Amino acid sequence: MTALQPTNLLWLAFGGFLGTVVGMLPGLGPATAVAVLIPITFGMDPTTALIMMVAIYSGAMYGGSRSSILLNTPGDGSAIAATFDGYPMAKKGQAGQALAMSAIASLIGGLIAVVGFVLLAAPLADFALKFGPAEYFLLMLFTLSAIVSLSMGNMTKGFISMSVGLLLSTVGIDLQSGVYRFTFGLPQLSEGIDFLVVIIGIYAVGEVLYNYLSIDKPLGKKKRVGEKWITKEQWKRSKWPMIRSGPLGFLIGVLPGAGGSIASMLSYTTERQLSKRSDQFGKGAIEGVAAPESANNAASVGAMIPLLTMGIPGSGTTAVMLGAVIMLGVKPGPLLFENDPNMVWSLVNSMFIGNILLVMINILLVGLFVKILDTPPKVLYPLILVLAFIGTFTLNYSIVDFYLLMIFGVIGLFMKMLKFPIAPLILALIVGGDMEQNFRKSLVASDGGLDIFFASPICIALIGLTILSVCYPLIVNGIKRKKMRTQHKEWDM
Repeated sequence: MTALQPTNLLWLAFGGFLGTVVGMLPGLGPATAVAVLIPITFGMDPTTALIMMVAIYSGAMYGGSRSSILLNTPGDGSAIAATFDGYPMAKKGQAGQALAMSAIASLIGGLIAVVGFVLLAAPLADFALKFGPAEYFLLMLFTLSAIVSLSMGNMTKGFISMSVGLLLSTVGIDLQSGVYRFTFGLPQLSEGIDFLVVIIGIYAVGEVLYNYLSIDKPLGKKKRVGEKWITKEQWKRSKWPMIRSGPLGFLIGVLPGAGGSIASMLSYTTERQLSKRSDQFGKGAIEGVAAPESANNAASVGAMIPLLTMGIPGSGTTAVMLGAVIMLGVKPGPLLFENDPNMVWSLVNSMFIGNILLVMINILLVGLFVKILDTPPKVLYPLILVLAFIGTFTLNYSIVDFYLLMIFGVIGLFMKMLKFPIAPLILALIVGGDMEQNFRKSLVASDGGLDIFFASPICIALIGLTILSVCYPLIVNGIKRKKMRTQHKEWDM
């Protein structure tokens, strides 16, 4: 009944709409949206304030994929996977269907995660506590190996791209020794290169520069927006990827620090490897939109479990929310469920209602969103650049970020021209710092011995999955080549 109070429903809808709008803007992801809108919650009832913040978070997860699909410009790290097939669908005149599938997948992933929250909050919180530095290092290693395996037929370029991302993640002060690394004497680089600057540079600026090369070529047939609702065939192809990716995203979201980026990338690679149409991924496969969208929305719900049960933020956004929640006088931790069950279960019910409201908002606005595609390129590209520069400046208010933005824009242009996969670089940059620190913490804990990486069943399982993810594409390619040779022999006979 608390969740259904008119005031809470109003703030739920308002927060969801604002989150969707902010999530579409390059660089202004869910963490920024929550941080900027925290002052609105001052003086609110703590339950209402928490409901609104979660609505903003969920709305931003929905919104991030809008710019990914329409402009190939992710609003946030977790929306990168939506560019792989969402943007090719928009280019083929299926933008409306891609946006509709994104909203449906987000709804299904969110609902699966809410059910998971109700049933599994306590045991999953205990499971997350079993992850030490070695387990986190191997989880991130597995994620990187899975994303590199996406570069099927071109894994060398995938490894090069990943290596560049890991190198970029070493820029800044070494947290363990205090040594400045690769900062070139610039104090602005002491905290490293913000991965959002790299995302905006490579995706937004790089895409604009690439398209400027052909801006004066005749456009030929006008790009169609296409249908605004999915077909039965598309639903059939997407329902199982959505259902599989929801629990995967939820479980990854529960792990503190893992977040939506890892969840969406892993779900995409998993579905590509399971699919009978793996060759269509990256060219506009509807499953390639459904799986990561289901996973990243489920991850945002999963991230609330460590926040509420242990007071540990599971993502950058929940870190901002933790500060806001403490300011409101709420003490997250194991006793919260006992001391204030009304707040916790009102929040859970609001997540359920919020997902239904958000899918309605996003489907109703599909027609408005796809009008972006009708904007003439000579108007649209400068607008994207303006948004990119505004988004970059609001990150750190640093002029150095502008120079980095242009550098990574040029890098993005060359990567696109030379057909280097971008995703391994971005993901390596996002997880590289944490990966290095967890590796070094593991070595300190084991006095330099590598046996710590084989010390628990979780570690052994993750090592097995890492080896499998690297070998699987090679095995599949080998089987395909063998079949082709057999067919050629039969034809010769």
